[in-house]
Amino acid sequence: MVRQTDGTGPRLVVLDFDGTLADSFDWFCSVMNGVAARYRFRQVEAHEVEGLRLQGARAIVAYLGIPRWKLPLIARHMHRLAARDAAQIALFPGVPEMLAGIRQAGVPMAVLSSNRADTVRRVLGPDNAAHIDAYACGASLFGKARRLRKLLARRGVAPAQALCVGDEIRDLEAARAVGCPFGAVAWGYTDPQALAAQGPEHLFSKPQEIARLLAGAPAHMPRLAPGTTLAPLPLPNGS
Repeated sequence: MVRQTDGTGPRLVVLDFDGTLADSFDWFCSVMNGVAARYRFRQVEAHEVEGLRLQGARAIVAYLGIPRWKLPLIARHMHRLAARDAAQIALFPGVPEMLAGIRQAGVPMAVLSSNRADTVRRVLGPDNAAHIDAYACGASLFGKARRLRKLLARRGVAPAQALCVGDEIRDLEAARAVGCPFGAVAWGYTDPQALAAQGPEHLFSKPQEIARLLAGAPAHMPRLAPGTTLAPLPLPNGS
């Protein structure tokens, strides 16, 4: 195994799961309106999906009219559905090679997810799961920062020495709250323009770019075109 020896690279890569490693967006959309009917919040029409992908989790929760007290109930239900349907959820193309590349670079990896650890391991499969050194799973929708702090403390890694990688604005917010550099991925739940507008340290267009960065290749940070703005999500009448 090749090991980093110059001390300049990250000592830990913290990877989100859904939308970063696992291509679960279509599955999420397929079950979402059933969950909405069960817990009595606003269902999503097909034409609304792309607009929602421009927003952060807080704006989406407000748009759907979900009170905060319902979030843990909805999360537990979604976790049960994901465990039931784990065989239907695949990794993004290139993710197994990315994990192997990061391992070859000698950088430990952790998964930080709101999903359950057993579901994460099932979707990864035994070979890919063997590359992961730690799991910090079951975080609440807005509880990733707390889990991240505990993970770093347990691993003895300073925030500036970790690289967090995710596909949602809440992932970026959690990394910023703790003081970790953040790499946004362009293939997940959130539109890459919305992520780029938040100014992450890196914006990856393909999984192999993450492995290349950890192997010492120069990072690439695409930017939005000058003057590009993102429209706020309109709330329904009465919200």
